[in-house]
Amino acid sequence: MRELKSLSFDMLHKAAGVLSEVIRETDVILSRNLVDNCELWLKTENLQVTGSFKVRGAYYKMSLMSDEEKAKGVIACSAGNHAQGVALAAQRAGISATIFIPSVAPLFKIEATKRMGAKIEIVDGVYDDAYKAAVAACEKTGSAFVHPFDDVDVIAGQGTVGLEIMNQIADLDAVVVPIGGGGLISGVAYAVKTINPSCKVYGVQAAGADSMFHSFKNAELTHIPHVNTFADGIAVKSPGELTYEFCRKHVDDIVTVTDDEIATAILGLMEHQKLMAEGAGAVAVAAVMSGKLPVSGNVCALVSGGNIDMNILSRVINRALLTTGRFSELTIEMLDKPGQLQQVSTIVADAGANVVKVVHNYGGEDSDIAGCLLRLSLETKNKEHFAEVKAALRANGFKIVRE
Repeated sequence: MRELKSLSFDMLHKAAGVLSEVIRETDVILSRNLVDNCELWLKTENLQVTGSFKVRGAYYKMSLMSDEEKAKGVIACSAGNHAQGVALAAQRAGISATIFIPSVAPLFKIEATKRMGAKIEIVDGVYDDAYKAAVAACEKTGSAFVHPFDDVDVIAGQGTVGLEIMNQIADLDAVVVPIGGGGLISGVAYAVKTINPSCKVYGVQAAGADSMFHSFKNAELTHIPHVNTFADGIAVKSPGELTYEFCRKHVDDIVTVTDDEIATAILGLMEHQKLMAEGAGAVAVAAVMSGKLPVSGNVCALVSGGNIDMNILSRVINRALLTTGRFSELTIEMLDKPGQLQQVSTIVADAGANVVKVVHNYGGEDSDIAGCLLRLSLETKNKEHFAEVKAALRANGFKIVRE
């Protein structure tokens, strides 16, 4: 285990001064529609330059490089957001940058990084595989490595998010932060606890990429063999050594959320706040919405990024609608005779649901010769409403054979 390097409050303020020339101080928005157990504030880093908080740490780290280091160029690894931060900083400073990106990264993040002038190397696998390739390239070329999270200077840059939150929200009771490798929560937790030690700091990981969660609970750095989540920005097998120590010292608890809970949070942010969040950016909101944390009073959830892949957005929305019971499907067995479809439609309409698709097929070998199967796709309010629709159909003699 590496010794925990020093991080000072002065470093955070220095980073804030340097970053003022390139980033925006993102707004905090009070949401009154997502939860009812607290006053939920949203820190909108999804509206940051490059669409993510990552530019803070990357830019500040590279601002500290010597002219000799800059002349050799920089190398980084990233699933997309850190890559864009490094590429932007390199472009501003006239430094050559090579970014190793895992093959699971969304194509549009890769293209956005290319547009900023960085050279891209695609590595088969996830973030950890790209990291190994990047480190090997640094050893070969002598270029400086800009770590996405396990670096004190990067952590200081990310910590400026915490400074802003504490200046923007009075009497804050808790801050909820996404975790991948741990750079963001390390900086934010340090800033928050330095200013107000009584304010709780909670971390959130995707259940399919929960290396820091296990490290925190096991009280030792823990590697997981594989990751499985659509939240590509936090799909990390191993947390950082430094970030683990920061979490152990400054974070109150870490929880996990499922992909379904993340999808529900993305949909909620779109519908109620008109905010676009990527999977990694929505996990903090997902934890609050799903009741995973004992929060009350003024709570700030970081929406850490908005760079969602448009190719999967429709699937995320559909999954959230299914999970919350707002889109439902069922198959009814009935007799193939006039008036049956009209009766079913009337029952569904009287229950307040809406039929969006109907598929009619003759029954199978286990059905009556005069029988048929009717597959309905419905818009419903929630799971309880769907249960009411099913109860109404059964009360009128219809048999539901599949949901």
